[in-house]
Amino acid sequence: MTDDAKSAPPDENGFEVSTLPAEASDTDIDPAVERDEYRELLLRKTAEFDNYKKRIDRERKELIQKASIDLIKEILPLADDFERALATTAEGDQAIAYRSGIELIYRQLLELLRKRGVTPIDTSGARFDPHFHQAVTHETSETHHDGDIIDEQRRGYMLGTQLLRPAMVRVAKA
Repeated sequence: MTDDAKSAPPDENGFEVSTLPAEASDTDIDPAVERDEYRELLLRKTAEFDNYKKRIDRERKELIQKASIDLIKEILPLADDFERALATTAEGDQAIAYRSGIELIYRQLLELLRKRGVTPIDTSGARFDPHFHQAVTHETSETHHDGDIIDEQRRGYMLGTQLLRPAMVRVAKA
């Protein structure tokens, strides 16, 4: 930029926009200086546009992931209901048919969740970890060490490395 140029207020992106002096005519402008100014402006605008595209892409991915997490969190109580239905005991042929139908639907639901990257938190034989487990009760136990998980009350789930919901567990205390 030349010393003759006037400084204008910043544009909407916060960059100063230079203007040529009012008394300058087309013959007073050095083409090399003008070319360099336009090249610098082009590079700056190109970088701004690249950053804009990256930001929009990142925000879109975050929005999609949040929507997926919200949907999965709404589906998880259904899995809990299926587990409770499968835990009931009934007698006779109708009970066997009922149970096999529920098992089929439950397996389809778990497969859908697995395809979406949802994995259950394994609590069998695990130690209590407050990052993945929610203690419902602490109970004295002769067969478990202090801090061991005695029983799972409600299964917890992960989406990749993100916790969707902690497992509700009973924990042994000394």
